[in-house]
Amino acid sequence: MPLQLYDTMARKKRPFVPADPKRVTMYVCGPTVYNYAHIGNFRPVVVFDVLFRLLRRLYGESAVVYAANVTDVDDRINAKAIAEGVPISTVTDRYLTAYNSDAAALGALQPTAQPKATQTMDAIIAMIGRLVHNNAAYAAEGHVLFDTQAFGDYGKLSGRPLDEMIAGARVEVAPYKRHPADFVLWKPSKPGEPVWDSPWGPGRPGWHIECSAMIEQELGLPIDIHGGGIDLVFPHHENELAQGVCDHDHAHDGEYAKYWLHNGFLNMGEEKMSKSLGNVTLAHDLLKQQPGEVIRWALLGAHYRQPLAWTDDALIQARNSLDHLYGVLGRARHIEAGGSGALAEDQLEPLLDDLNTPAAMALIKKLATELDAAVRKGSGEAGPLKGDLMAIASVLGFLQADPQAWFEGGADEDLKARIDGLVAARDAARRAKDWAEADRLRAELAALNVEVMDGPAGATWRMKEQA
Repeated sequence: MPLQLYDTMARKKRPFVPADPKRVTMYVCGPTVYNYAHIGNFRPVVVFDVLFRLLRRLYGESAVVYAANVTDVDDRINAKAIAEGVPISTVTDRYLTAYNSDAAALGALQPTAQPKATQTMDAIIAMIGRLVHNNAAYAAEGHVLFDTQAFGDYGKLSGRPLDEMIAGARVEVAPYKRHPADFVLWKPSKPGEPVWDSPWGPGRPGWHIECSAMIEQELGLPIDIHGGGIDLVFPHHENELAQGVCDHDHAHDGEYAKYWLHNGFLNMGEEKMSKSLGNVTLAHDLLKQQPGEVIRWALLGAHYRQPLAWTDDALIQARNSLDHLYGVLGRARHIEAGGSGALAEDQLEPLLDDLNTPAAMALIKKLATELDAAVRKGSGEAGPLKGDLMAIASVLGFLQADPQAWFEGGADEDLKARIDGLVAARDAARRAKDWAEADRLRAELAALNVEVMDGPAGATWRMKEQA
């Protein structure tokens, strides 16, 4: 089956047909780097990483161009820089480094491009100038605003009446606006804030314009896929669409992105996770407690368009699932993965159906169960099964660690050497049928918080989680 994606604009699943199969383009709204990102911020990172991996599998690694922006000038960034008495780059470099490190720990591939707002300023100013020239924007009291009345399809992406959208969003009220929904493209900087020269006076850009300028600069229009969280549909993506189309005076038949994809909220209990609500869990902190693959498994445990409940139980279940899978791989470590590494259509089918990650993860578990049985029987099917398992797991970003390293956890080198010696001695005792000595060694290992797992190729071990 061909890849099917749910398009927010069409409000249905559509077959994915890129404009150019040799250059598939995807843009996803990235971080505002003023603090560590919470785990909800990383749901789109992981979701669209799966899509990135899938597209690379379908069209070739070099054929997919994926850009994710970095907002590195913003009121919150400015406030933190002023409070610390440092340039904004000191703040943004610090948190961008942490963000990229956390994303990598969660198994996310680096996007093809990661443009920064501060490095796109010439393109932003040029785009605002074209919008003014096209009578889609106007200058007022040191500001430049987009005229939403100039775009007849404004509200088409959201699919809601304009008055309803305005009522449900934080729309700034200002006397110089022609219409309440008009939004800022350029505004004066406050004292102590960074400032750039422009034809409309010194200042800095509004939020929405940076993404439109980056998309044009990095990818060109129209793009194939535009992604982000469901909370960005209005006003951010609605405004991007309006700017992008009006910038070119309908040169692309009004098309800005061929497919719009949005992931659902991540919820803590009954509420969306949000810094403003104070109910956040920082990924940076969580990664000190759990391997990144465990967190990734939990993030992909619900279909991306559905809300995801974030609980301790979800992490426990994710850890148990991955422990089982790595246990199977450990028992199959003497088996060489067979096959070509190409996945059959039925194995890719869950992901081809609008990224159905729960179904794909169920397939991984099924293949692991079949592999485990084949290993125990000494079946010749073990090699091809291991190849299939590793191939589908790779598309989802799982089973990327060495099985033994996965279970060794935080054991230092001296402890690992001691444990390996005890496990080897226990194996020797079992082969000699010295069951009393084998039991004594197992008890000694248990006292070190080590669980021993016996298999056809010998014993493996893991560090138990601390209570």
